[in-house]
Amino acid sequence: MTNVVGTRAVFGVIVPSTNTVVEHDYWRVGVPGVAHRAGSMHIADPTMDGDAGFEALLVQIRASIDTAVRDVMTAEPDRLVMGMSAETFWGGVDGNAAFERRLHEATGLPVTTGASSCRAALQTLGVRRIAVFSPYQPVADREVGRFFTEAGFDVAAITGLRCATATDIARVDEPRLRRVVADLDGPGVDAIVQVGTNLSFVGLANDLEAELGKPVVAINAATLWHALREHGIDDRFAGHGSLLRDH
Repeated sequence: MTNVVGTRAVFGVIVPSTNTVVEHDYWRVGVPGVAHRAGSMHIADPTMDGDAGFEALLVQIRASIDTAVRDVMTAEPDRLVMGMSAETFWGGVDGNAAFERRLHEATGLPVTTGASSCRAALQTLGVRRIAVFSPYQPVADREVGRFFTEAGFDVAAITGLRCATATDIARVDEPRLRRVVADLDGPGVDAIVQVGTNLSFVGLANDLEAELGKPVVAINAATLWHALREHGIDDRFAGHGSLLRDH
């Protein structure tokens, strides 16, 4: 429900308690009349080292997401935006659809997920062959690759940064991100896609698009873009990538 700071929309943003990047990225864009209220999923143990560690982290997310949604609903938002991505890719296209459906049925609100946002972004940008990177472990990268393949994209490569903890994701610096993108890029790659919402990549993705001459999709820019456009808000913003600038 709109209010004096969210005159156009109030988005309920669901984030892990370890995440410091999503809200920063959204507020930095500064959409007039759109307010964000975060609901936090409690992560007691941020360890995600190895496949077993990553799956244990997902267990914590699944145990706490309903409480985060309950809390954010007290602000009477107009839409839910998932500021966490791994779970939205899990189970491929059908898994993402089931995830969105469960939250919609629980809240009555439209739901924006990272997986659906990236798919819509790539379709809008008109690309097919992609290279993807994440902060994840192999078990999660397989699910990300499965989603994009089932969604109709050709995944040329996928690289996980293998971050040891959920908080370490926000410590990945620009030089490392540039090296990852350089390793993934090539003449047969139409676009680079970044997933993992605690990676700070929106500003760098904007720069890399100009340098590489091709789309570079940062998941936080994609989720905000998709939430706005699905909500009927067509404002354009420079400095945060071609999606928010041109589409």
